[in-house]
Amino acid sequence: MDVPDNYGGLEDNFSNYENSYFVVLPVPLEKTVSYKGGTSLGPKAIINASQNMELFDEEFFVSTCTLGIHTKNEINCNQEIEKIMQEIEEESFKILNDKKFLCVLGGEHSVSQAPVKAAKRLYKDLSVLQFDAHLDLRDAYLGDKYSHASVMSRVEEQAPIVQLGIRSFSEEGNDKIKNGKYNIFYAKDIHDNKSWFNRALENLSENVYVTFDIDAFDPSLIPGTGTPEPGGLPWYLVCDFLKEVFFNKNVVGVDIVEVAPQESSTVSEFVASKLLYKMMTYKYIKIGRASCRERV
Repeated sequence: MDVPDNYGGLEDNFSNYENSYFVVLPVPLEKTVSYKGGTSLGPKAIINASQNMELFDEEFFVSTCTLGIHTKNEINCNQEIEKIMQEIEEESFKILNDKKFLCVLGGEHSVSQAPVKAAKRLYKDLSVLQFDAHLDLRDAYLGDKYSHASVMSRVEEQAPIVQLGIRSFSEEGNDKIKNGKYNIFYAKDIHDNKSWFNRALENLSENVYVTFDIDAFDPSLIPGTGTPEPGGLPWYLVCDFLKEVFFNKNVVGVDIVEVAPQESSTVSEFVASKLLYKMMTYKYIKIGRASCRERV
């Protein structure tokens, strides 16, 4: 029997839009990559990996997929970048407005500005939590304001940001953060301890969007990404912090970007798929806890 071609390989009763709480929006964008290519292949690779992943969570002993996971058709990325961003924003807004949990799969990091813009239309106090090796705070890169290297400049036009795992940035980026007010947690300071958890949480508003550039992880865990940087974050530390964010804030949506699959390995897309499912699970647990409080 063929496995359904959606995130998790789920049958219709757990994957149709009406009954699904989680909605996966694939965006295979690859227009401004500046080093290694392949991000256009990321969403499909992540979805394929998810079909070979156990859907019973070993941490909380739940099957998160029972809340339903719908996979949308890919955004058409063979058009002008302004049109692409408009389509991502409108599709993201529809999903959020339908009270569903938005899960965007990139594609290059430039996609993130559009779902953030959509979320801001519904959540005025929105803040953005960025996991990344890079600041991505250039005003523009090679004259392109939509570049993956300037995405967080576009995002901060919509909402305040907290940046985690940073370990690479330009002189322009350094000048910008010296002259501005930024909440940056450098990888060298946070990779082996949890003393920063509360400070990071305090800088987030009640409603949070999470953008996760997969190169936030150490390249020993994620080799398949466009610009790998040594000294990245480890799996369990990331998961532990994400739990704190999901349990203490209202995370309204997430994206995972910059997966560039390798021919010789499926590790990167599998880790990305698992990361998304972990975040879905933390939302599942948060919903369950809130429901229990309402019944008391």
